[in-house]
Amino acid sequence: MGEDIVAVSPATTVDERAKPNSRPAFPSPSHHPASTSDDTYNNDYELSTGLQAPGEPPVASPPHLISRKITTRLFISHFLSTWNSRLFEMGAVLFIASIFPGTLLPMSVYALVRSAAAVMLSPALGSWIDRGDRLKVVRASIIGQRLAVAASCAIFLILYKRKELGSKLRVGFFVVNILLACIEKLCSVLNLVSIERDWVVVISQDDDTARRTLNARMRRIDLFCKLLGPLTISLIDGASTTVAIYVTLGMTCASVLIEYFTIAAVFRMVPALHRPAAESTLSPPEDDREHQPSAHRTTLTSLRSITTLTLSALSNLLPLTSLPHYIQHPAFLPSISLSLLYFTVLSFSGQMTTFLLSTGYTSYAVGAARAVSTIFELSSTWIAPKVQHRIGAVRGGIWFLTWQMAWLAAGLSWFFSITSNNSDTPSKSNILAASGL
Repeated sequence: MGEDIVAVSPATTVDERAKPNSRPAFPSPSHHPASTSDDTYNNDYELSTGLQAPGEPPVASPPHLISRKITTRLFISHFLSTWNSRLFEMGAVLFIASIFPGTLLPMSVYALVRSAAAVMLSPALGSWIDRGDRLKVVRASIIGQRLAVAASCAIFLILYKRKELGSKLRVGFFVVNILLACIEKLCSVLNLVSIERDWVVVISQDDDTARRTLNARMRRIDLFCKLLGPLTISLIDGASTTVAIYVTLGMTCASVLIEYFTIAAVFRMVPALHRPAAESTLSPPEDDREHQPSAHRTTLTSLRSITTLTLSALSNLLPLTSLPHYIQHPAFLPSISLSLLYFTVLSFSGQMTTFLLSTGYTSYAVGAARAVSTIFELSSTWIAPKVQHRIGAVRGGIWFLTWQMAWLAAGLSWFFSITSNNSDTPSKSNILAASGL
């Protein structure tokens, strides 16, 4: 009583029953009445038993296939957003250099405020991406970016055409243009991070292969726009700055509806992107109305709410509380190294482009030089993996850093030597120094 009864066939010996690794016997399936001995069902162990045949390797699950309709619309929206961003980024530098010739101050202030806004408000943008409705976030970035570029082009056109404007009025227009540039930059970052870091992950559905493929194609779109966008607007600006402003404005206005509806189509075709709206916590539930503060405590509660919101906003702008965690994180040193990588004058930033234009270079030359630098950047995407595969990531990084330092030292040496030897001809020395850089 209470003991398990195990049926043993007479043909099974005691030694075979004592083997610890013996496989339990499954009854062989009987042939289906309507099947023959050659039928697939009777001869396929997995189909007939529902189990994988013993000794066979596990079958890998098929890769996640993404519809071509989804990827096509996603790439169109991303291309238009990146193309307009690169076009306006380079165009604004050329327009400012034409409006304020012979000085780097306006361009430096423009670039500094624009970059500072992106650095300080990026945490708030990330929080909005995490909590907000995906489609509304991307659509807001598209509309905000296009409106900012359109208004900025209008101001550029006024400043370039109306030379007789007073200095105070010109400064006022330029300040408004800087604010519009900050809005454009923030919307560009919002769109880029939302699509590449959120939408692509959801669309690929945790499939690493599909995600790598999407990321690679998105990166190719970025580099393509970085290569041809500045070159295109530079060639147009070399012919006419007015035409270049109108082209930038026209492309911005023509692409907004295409972006708006293509990204909405992607949202409709991928149900996983439909994040439920967060429940509002601003209004208390009906059952807790008796616990609301009385009238004489309303002012104190309002002050505390304002203080809390202010501290929350400051923590988003300057996240000092997370600084110790960042310093102790394993990614601290690599991120600092990556930041120092861009801490150099050897890049076609706004200041560098304005400097080249002020020393006598044409828009054609600057655009061509920037295109060549982008081609070198593209080549690194093929060279770096091969070098890392051959000598390792650490040694490869050391080699690349050494190569960068060598070219930086050569450029600075050329700069100082030309400046000292040609001090009597500053314009010529500036041109030669720029060519050395």
